[in-house]
Amino acid sequence: MLTRVPGRVDYEPTYRAMQDFTAARGKDTPDELWLCEHPPVFTQGLAGKAEHVLAARDIPVVQTNRGGQVTYHGPGQVVAYPLVDLRRRGYFVKEYVYRLEEAVLRTLSHYGVTGHRVAGAPGIYVRLADPFSHEALRGPAVPGHEFDGLGKIAALGVKVSRHCTYHGVALNVGMDLEPFSRIHPCGYAGLATVDLSTIGVSTPWNEAAQVLGQKLAALLA
Repeated sequence: MLTRVPGRVDYEPTYRAMQDFTAARGKDTPDELWLCEHPPVFTQGLAGKAEHVLAARDIPVVQTNRGGQVTYHGPGQVVAYPLVDLRRRGYFVKEYVYRLEEAVLRTLSHYGVTGHRVAGAPGIYVRLADPFSHEALRGPAVPGHEFDGLGKIAALGVKVSRHCTYHGVALNVGMDLEPFSRIHPCGYAGLATVDLSTIGVSTPWNEAAQVLGQKLAALLA
């Protein structure tokens, strides 16, 4: 897998480039992994509802063809776009999503942080009170309280066309988190959003991108 690190690039040209790459690729086209960050932008998934955008104001809202609801991209976030031929790799979409999440979990573990999956809510979450605790999550005592005590640190949304993937996963490293308060992140009202810096981990963007890129490359091989 060829890894490219474009750095900070505008969202819409990158989105078009992913589409063009996927449309043009043949059965022997090597898979690629793009690691980048974007200027402030809200992106809506195919199922995205307008009411989940509360007050975009000066930040553009871009409609996309990925799965999921609205999310925010901005400086200080590592956005990873794996462009993978699943048929050639030999696994299906569910396994692919699991591997993306696992790469984030292993990246967090590199920094001593324990990430968690929440059933039915793609992405990775951390305990707000103790993100370094290794204790497993237990289901909520009351339905509808799955996110109590949790903050979302990584969002996931993918598109598969002719067995080939684009879009991907975004890990919050050291961001201005205020724009997340202008939306219902991933469609969940009041969902707390965190980054590595707010839970006590200071790391440069380049280092976090390198670690996540290595974990993704290994797990998607």
